[in-house]
Amino acid sequence: MNKSSKTDRRQCIISLVFAAIVVVCVCVGVVMNLTTLYDENFDHMGIRTFCMFTVNSNILAGIGMFLTIPYGIDELRKRSYRIPGWLVILLFVLVTSVTITFLVSLFILAPVKGFWLIFSGSRFFLHGVCPILSILAFCFFIKDHELSVQDALLTLIPVFIYASVYFVMVRIIGEEHGGWNDFYGFLTRMPPWVAPVLIMPLTFGVAMLLRFLHNRSCRRFEQKAAQELSELSLETRAEKLIEYMGAESGKANAASDITIPRRFIKRLAGEDCTPEKLAELCMLYLEAFMRSNAGSEVPTEEDSAEFAEALADQPETPPNTDK
Repeated sequence: MNKSSKTDRRQCIISLVFAAIVVVCVCVGVVMNLTTLYDENFDHMGIRTFCMFTVNSNILAGIGMFLTIPYGIDELRKRSYRIPGWLVILLFVLVTSVTITFLVSLFILAPVKGFWLIFSGSRFFLHGVCPILSILAFCFFIKDHELSVQDALLTLIPVFIYASVYFVMVRIIGEEHGGWNDFYGFLTRMPPWVAPVLIMPLTFGVAMLLRFLHNRSCRRFEQKAAQELSELSLETRAEKLIEYMGAESGKANAASDITIPRRFIKRLAGEDCTPEKLAELCMLYLEAFMRSNAGSEVPTEEDSAEFAEALADQPETPPNTDK
């Protein structure tokens, strides 16, 4: 395994560990709230815990992190370390929400109610551990699919939905008719227009910061990997390395598990790699894979020609070749 592959594998393992911890801690924190029927410092315990943005944002972040686990395990097995773009965008939306929870807890609630109270018990997990690990995993170890400003606008959706439900339950239904009391004080302790004017820009600003950190990590990782592969290619031709990678993958995986590491091959080929050359190198990988996968069904010449033609017309990261 070359140095770049080891770097890919290491970041995949770290993101898997962080994701698993987040999932476990979210479950622990929510169960602690559900089984605590009374807390003199917090009104919403038991089933009413689901009224809180803290709990909902952590649950969503936990679901997002859980979805990365099967991809991570599959990536380690196939030696192709990639998470699909749609999941990266979903994580962006969910991690932004849980980051808002962390910032509000740290800079608003803790100074008022005390740091020990805000970061103890179930709140240790929901205000601290889960948000921090989610931020670290997303910004520094999930290094796929650079995000756009349009993606940042999607992060406003969970906050808008929760704000709408909160307004309906507090102002329109009211606590006396089975709704919620104004536990955040958005409608009774301040003018109604203050919360949306502050919260929505704050959410977008947090999203842009997370986007900056994530995109910077993606670019640094790609540049480092390209440099490592470029140095390696000085001693060994790119074609030989690709052929070796395909043969090694063919030994370790079944024919039905073929995954073409297209982005990795493009790094190895260099910045000036044309679509035609990239298709040729991907075919070289596929042929080496099938040769080493003894006893497996080998594609016909017609199938291989169609694959090469389709591959040359694909965008930079086609969904069926590189996650």
